[in-house]
Amino acid sequence: MASGWAALPPEYGFPEHAPSLAEARAFCDRLARQHYENFSVATWFLPARLRPHFCSLYAYCRIADDLGDEVGSPVESLRLLDEWEAELDLTYASFSDQARQPRHPVFIALRETIRTCEIPQQPFADLLKAFRQDQTVTRYESFAGLLDYCQFSANPVGRLVLYACGYRDEQRQRLSDFTCTALQLANFWQDVTVDYGKARIYLPLEDLRQYGVSEEQIAARRITPEFRELMRFQVSRARDWFAQGLPLAGMVDRDLAIDIELFTRGGQRILDAIEHQGYDVLKARPAISKTHKLFMVVRAALQTLTSRGMRP
Repeated sequence: MASGWAALPPEYGFPEHAPSLAEARAFCDRLARQHYENFSVATWFLPARLRPHFCSLYAYCRIADDLGDEVGSPVESLRLLDEWEAELDLTYASFSDQARQPRHPVFIALRETIRTCEIPQQPFADLLKAFRQDQTVTRYESFAGLLDYCQFSANPVGRLVLYACGYRDEQRQRLSDFTCTALQLANFWQDVTVDYGKARIYLPLEDLRQYGVSEEQIAARRITPEFRELMRFQVSRARDWFAQGLPLAGMVDRDLAIDIELFTRGGQRILDAIEHQGYDVLKARPAISKTHKLFMVVRAALQTLTSRGMRP
């Protein structure tokens, strides 16, 4: 089995020579379009000036996520995540020391995003903390512990988006945290068997005990009334977090509001799909069709425009 950077797509690695800013931005744009099927749809509603920044943010998150999830060795993943953070440190150091410059195309593009949007280092570092945690923690005893993980795995993404769009206040960031945590929970409940295949269970162990569900049952993909009730409770819990984040769409400009509506509806539709399957996520992974995704895009755009008194 290949290890280190060799276990990942060749373009992920560090080039011998640092590319230009234009080359680095082209790299991030290609990565975003290749790996994220909804990315081009979401960016329909973004001002052209923001698209390079969103691509660089996505490229950072995408590669960092793969370093934690696709290498196949926790020890090697931790080493590579350290290398990725060292390049992040170098990027921020380069603002005061011109002799120290990043070499990876993601960080060359990201440096311009950080400078233009005045983004602090903490959200980037928090994401790496979550990916490191994935290498050593595979179970969460309580929902509070899972929320603590979401604070690092999901919430920084929303905060980075707000910074890129010019929003820095704590109120909007807190509302974004609700939405990002809800999206993370929806993905966890959608991917119970996928995560178990990676030796991870994100359903809180205290809830498994309360509803009489065992890990062996998840491994065997054996559905029971108790498991359905467990998932009914988790879906309801995620819906509550989505509801708490809903006011954010009314506190940002139209372009970002459409994206927030889009991703919120996407997460809610995942929960709907789980419900429509009778909460059986063990035998078939709940999914949303491409037609339904397109419908959500159009509906989110129209609703946001009309709610602000604009003609679509």
